[in-house]
Amino acid sequence: MKLLVKFNLVYLLVMSLGIALSGFIARQLLQDNAKQEVVNSAQMLMEKALAVRNYTNTQVKPLLTAQMAHEFLPQTVPSYAATEVLNTLLAKHPEFAYKEAALNPTNPRDRATSWEADIVAQFRSAADLKETVGMRDTPAGPALYIARPLRITDPACLACHSSVEAAPATMVAKYGPANGFGWNLNEVIGAQIVSVPLGVPLQRADTVFKVFITALVGVFVVVGVVLNLMVWLLVVRPVTRLSALADRVSQGDLDAPEFKTSSRDEIATLSDSFSRMRASVVQAMKLLDA
Repeated sequence: MKLLVKFNLVYLLVMSLGIALSGFIARQLLQDNAKQEVVNSAQMLMEKALAVRNYTNTQVKPLLTAQMAHEFLPQTVPSYAATEVLNTLLAKHPEFAYKEAALNPTNPRDRATSWEADIVAQFRSAADLKETVGMRDTPAGPALYIARPLRITDPACLACHSSVEAAPATMVAKYGPANGFGWNLNEVIGAQIVSVPLGVPLQRADTVFKVFITALVGVFVVVGVVLNLMVWLLVVRPVTRLSALADRVSQGDLDAPEFKTSSRDEIATLSDSFSRMRASVVQAMKLLDA
């Protein structure tokens, strides 16, 4: 097997291992970055919802206290305000979603679905759990969700949700006596859930990965061509010439020219050794002829 063939086989092996390892690491990093981008987007939506809840509770609700005696205004409820604002914000992006899912909500639209109920149950069973992140399949593709517990920490909330008798009559008239009652202080009654699609970030990560792998293969190919040229010029060609001269001398051709090189590398050392061996062979053959 020729030297260049051996060199290329080793180079192909090293190149394949290098591309495989680099591709694995790069893909993992890109996928992780894409998921982190989605998590950041979901956290931003969650913080917006919390800001709306706080604004409603501290600034809107006190202004409408007098009117609440005559008509129940859901705009004074922090969860209602946050849901309305986020739904308006996400109207142009229906693949995003925000919901304050409750097991026993006052407003039927907030009732938890089966997978949302599982999240609420998770918070109810782990009192120290402040946030959970997960993935789920949707008709639009994979989605990542962030959920935080809705816990009754303000005793004022029980004025509306402890019992039908204690609740404002205007609220009971609007939503009925069947839902949204029986809540207890420090109880987890639901969860804030933000869902963000993963499809686009993952697709973008795959595109970047393909470009990276293509560029990496191109670099390896260019380097391989350059290395082949260098090996041929610096090693294979001089060794081939030296081998041809050695073959001629071994067959008794004493008129074979000397191998001359201007370099000072290992090939030059080999050339000097060959010249000394050639001189010794010529002298030995002359002695035999004498």
